Amino acid sequence: MLPKNLRTGGCDLPGVESYSVPLIGYRPLSPDSSSNQSWRSVAEVESALSESPMKTTWYCPLDLSTVLEEEEEGIIYTVRVKPQLSAPCSPRTGVRRSQCVKAGTEEKLVLHLLHCFTTGDLSYVTIFLCTYRSFINTQRLLDILTDRLEDPPGSESSPTRQAFNRAVCSVFTTWLAEYPEDFQGLGEPSCLLRLAPLMPAPELKARLLHLAEELSERALLSPTHRESCPAQAPDPSRFDPTLILSFPTEVIAEQLTRIETELFVRLVPYHCLGSLWSQRDKKGREGQCWSVRATVRQFNKLANTVLASCLWDTRLRSHQRAHLLEKWISVAEECRARKNFSSLYAIVSALQSNPLHRLRRSWQHTDRDSLKRYEELSDIFSDKDNYSQSRELLKEEGTSKFANLDNRNSSRASAQGTVPYLGLFLTDLTMLDTAVKDRLDNGYINFDKRRREFEVLAQIRLLQTSCRSCSFPTDQAFVRWYHSVPKLSEADSYRLSNQIEAAGEAGPRGATPTVIITQCSDLGGSRSSLHTDSDSLFDFTSPVNHLLSKLTKHMRSPSVSCLDVDSSPPYTEPSPAVLSPSSPAKSHRRSASCGNNPTGGPQGSGPDMRIIRIRMELQDGNMYRSILVTSNDKTPVVISSALDKHNQDPREAGRYELLQLLPDDKELLIPPTGNVFYAMTSSSVDFLLRRKDRTAPLGSQPISTETSATFPRIKAKGRRLVRTLF
Repeated sequence: MLPKNLRTGGCDLPGVESYSVPLIGYRPLSPDSSSNQSWRSVAEVESALSESPMKTTWYCPLDLSTVLEEEEEGIIYTVRVKPQLSAPCSPRTGVRRSQCVKAGTEEKLVLHLLHCFTTGDLSYVTIFLCTYRSFINTQRLLDILTDRLEDPPGSESSPTRQAFNRAVCSVFTTWLAEYPEDFQGLGEPSCLLRLAPLMPAPELKARLLHLAEELSERALLSPTHRESCPAQAPDPSRFDPTLILSFPTEVIAEQLTRIETELFVRLVPYHCLGSLWSQRDKKGREGQCWSVRATVRQFNKLANTVLASCLWDTRLRSHQRAHLLEKWISVAEECRARKNFSSLYAIVSALQSNPLHRLRRSWQHTDRDSLKRYEELSDIFSDKDNYSQSRELLKEEGTSKFANLDNRNSSRASAQGTVPYLGLFLTDLTMLDTAVKDRLDNGYINFDKRRREFEVLAQIRLLQTSCRSCSFPTDQAFVRWYHSVPKLSEADSYRLSNQIEAAGEAGPRGATPTVIITQCSDLGGSRSSLHTDSDSLFDFTSPVNHLLSKLTKHMRSPSVSCLDVDSSPPYTEPSPAVLSPSSPAKSHRRSASCGNNPTGGPQGSGPDMRIIRIRMELQDGNMYRSILVTSNDKTPVVISSALDKHNQDPREAGRYELLQLLPDDKELLIPPTGNVFYAMTSSSVDFLLRRKDRTAPLGSQPISTETSATFPRIKAKGRRLVRTLF
């Protein structure tokens, strides 16, 4: 065998296109070849190859490129240098060099839009236009480009000026075609009037002037001329919950898929960026991420529909209510056949909610086959391995024509696009925004982070493409019934559920999946503070999402699967006169997923529980994981569970200490052998795992006993708290 670093020495080797390729393996031409055999001519080598059954094989690395970084004033490039291979009998011509932006200042990143074509970074324009809103606004971006266009390079007819003009046309043509709302959302037209005369193409100049004219007319138009009649609230007295049984299952699934598809096609992918979605409820950003909010409202409306149809009429017998449960399971199955994962998960979430889950007698009358199918559908959205099953289905069926179903359902599958559960993408983008810094240590904007975000957004765009050609007829009868469903508050849903089956009658149900029970014992006392917080409650008033909204306040965790929602009208507590004596108290046990209630109902006597968020002390980013803590858990048990959640060795628990992160950057050390449930305060649910050989961070303050429902402050912009439930 030849040494790995041996080179060809200028000899022409068969099958090798370069004279300076490092060889990794060698096989002799014939059995009698010796190690001291001298190099032969090309004709001799080719003749030996044709005569000998044992041919020469050369092995060389597949990628000979070198990656390095180059920094110029205000910008850092990642440069890839790769040898340029030539013909076998000609000398090597050189190397191939390509570079892409890694980081830079705000101005340099904007100006690189006009220079990326000469550096070979052809994807830069697409990535920048899709993600720039996370670090610069449109007004500032247009000002920087306008200043550059007022001072173009070279003379009027020089090749440099011509290449510059082509780049300008390419950037603005792409921008106007894919993101026209950026220009339509400008407050006033002055920047467009300044930019339009500088456009090298007449059609671009005319387009910008037309947009400026629209902005001027909109500014002059009185708001009263654009008022529209508010939507009329549904009349509860006219709602017939059993009417859902009269609609064919296929029609219901088709209409739900039509609604979801229309919303998904209109979705603006960059609205899902973690830096935008997590800040949507801050003052001045009320209208932000409107396309995601619309999808969330539909998710909540469908979940409320399932609850209302099953709980509204308390006079129904158990076997009649079982028919409603079976109906919705069949609808969920039809949504699965149509690759409508958004409606599928909304239905499954509603069926898993405690007001429906606890109806033991109704589930006992439910058909066994329906229960089995229900469990299979629920498994799709299991949070095991970061929702691996859901992700795998999206990967397999995202752009396919048909759903991958068994023979029982394959005849009902139809060729159409895939409507995903948006929470998966919100999970990835929010956690990516949390874990990766927005800026490097020198203050440059981290554009590599934007490339990673664009990879997720590109998946959304690809799925949208598969849905654009879908067309469904509208069934007016179902649409009227769907919009007639009244909203149920959390208290009302529990009141109806308790009227159907009293709390003492609810018990375990053998044919359903297991459940993770949580108790939000501190929610009752802090209800008023939740209403006034900027991250307000879900506008959806059904118990499923109202519970999850409460958990959002305490546990913004990637381990809970639900769409977070916008802060429209907050949930209001019904008056005591509306509630029956059997209504639950301010705090009660709720199920985060379908299954048995080990305590025997909302007022069970099991151990107290609470969900907390734990992160490890990392140098870059804050990745939180949520775990369930009961009143029986000691500190070593909680640390072991947290290490396991973070993919660390639980046996190393003795090397870590557990601290509760309190308001004002204060910390509370949990005793090494103490009971975590009773040792922690109610002011925060955020905890930190720190190695015992590490010293406390600078600036930490003594323990505080203040009880303020806040989260630890993260000073770095790239370390925002996760605001989305997944």
